[in-house]
Amino acid sequence: MSGSRVLACGHYQPTRVVTNAELAASVDTSDAWIRSRVGIETRRVAAADETVADMAAQAAERALLAAGLTGADIDFVIVATCTAWDRSPNTAARVAASIGAVSPAAIDLNTVCSGFPHALAVADQAIRAGAARRALVIGSEKFTDFTDWSDRSTCVLTGDGAGAVVLEAAVRAEISPVLWGSFPELGDKIRIEAPANVLAQEGQAVYRWATRTLPEFALRVCAMAGVRPEELGGVVTHQANLRIIEPLAQKIGAVNAVVARDIVESGNTSAASIPLALSKLVERREIDKGEPVLLFGFGGGLSYAGQIIRCP
Repeated sequence: MSGSRVLACGHYQPTRVVTNAELAASVDTSDAWIRSRVGIETRRVAAADETVADMAAQAAERALLAAGLTGADIDFVIVATCTAWDRSPNTAARVAASIGAVSPAAIDLNTVCSGFPHALAVADQAIRAGAARRALVIGSEKFTDFTDWSDRSTCVLTGDGAGAVVLEAAVRAEISPVLWGSFPELGDKIRIEAPANVLAQEGQAVYRWATRTLPEFALRVCAMAGVRPEELGGVVTHQANLRIIEPLAQKIGAVNAVVARDIVESGNTSAASIPLALSKLVERREIDKGEPVLLFGFGGGLSYAGQIIRCP
């Protein structure tokens, strides 16, 4: 086996939908302001007793069902999250127990909003090295647990949910090498720090960094994969802001790609946003099987990671 491939996707979102109008009733904002600044119309909020692990397990079960597998077929579980309260057992271990995995490696990874492509790269590399054969890669966040609902600049952004993919060893690699890195000197531009433990960010600084820096990195991902931007069938970035997502796809020349815009209905779900958006596109069959899809995450750290996969 020379690489790995994405076999199937799955996702889960809580049932409660919070509209912009509902937020406008409690903070100084409006539906028009939120839509114009970030593009969000609604977001999902988990129940008080619904955990990051619960949502991750739901997404994992749906991905396994789509793949025709069970938890016993998985030997590596990796969960990207920055919002799990428990330190031990970690989220991956709880998911592994929930799905009935037998003695898997179980790892949590925290690079905030770029967590999923980081985790996907780790799983892909483990499979390439022969350390795993089938892996579950999950992004799951209960971001609303760390939201200051009185701060109008951040409370309009966050949502909860989870997305998962099943990877398996493949004769022909269908996941490209990862491009990843960080700007640690700018890491404090996005924070969830004690004692407040709520999301705080310097939004304009992050926006400038993303719009000026990320298109070049996205082009490098394409070059590393040997895929021209116009050949992309899909572009699935971290769902941070429509004013970042749409220009990025335009700037790199992804003229034929379906661009994920799940932020409109789901808000910013951090590490869950890429697999959540990807799973919905696959479920709706908006991207043909085998088409190259750019995954690109960015955010807290300030870290970034991206690779190209073939659509399952």
